[in-house]
Amino acid sequence: MKGPYIRPIPFDWFMQTAAYRRFMVRELTSVFIAGYLIFLLVFLHRAGQDDKAFGALLECLRSPVSLVLHLLVLGAALFHSITWFNLTPQAMPVRIGEERLPDALVAVLGGYLPWIVVSVVIFWGVLG
Repeated sequence: MKGPYIRPIPFDWFMQTAAYRRFMVRELTSVFIAGYLIFLLVFLHRAGQDDKAFGALLECLRSPVSLVLHLLVLGAALFHSITWFNLTPQAMPVRIGEERLPDALVAVLGGYLPWIVVSVVIFWGVLG
C-alpha cells in the first residue's frame, strides 16, 4: 500500500486568484515592517552611544534614499493595517446574543477607531 496522496502544489499557487495575490502582498509587507523594527533597534543602540555615532546615523537619515525607504515602509504598514482591519470580521466574528455585528462595525470598533485614537494621542504628545 502506498502512502497518503499528497496533491502537488505549483510554485506560483498564489498567482491564481486576486485574493491569493493580496494575501501574499500583505505577508510581504511584514518583511518590510520587520526590517524597519531592526532599524529601530539599531537606532536605539546608536542613541545610547556617543554623540558621534548617533550624529552619523542622523546624517544618514537625511539622505533621499532614507526618505524613500521610510515612505515605502509607511506604505507597507498602511496596506498591512488596512487589509488586516478589513479581515477582522472574518477572523473574529462578534455576536451579541444571536445577532452578528455588521462587518463594517467590527472593523471600525476593533481596528480603525483604536488606531485613530492612538495616533491622535501620539501626535498630541509629540506636537503638544
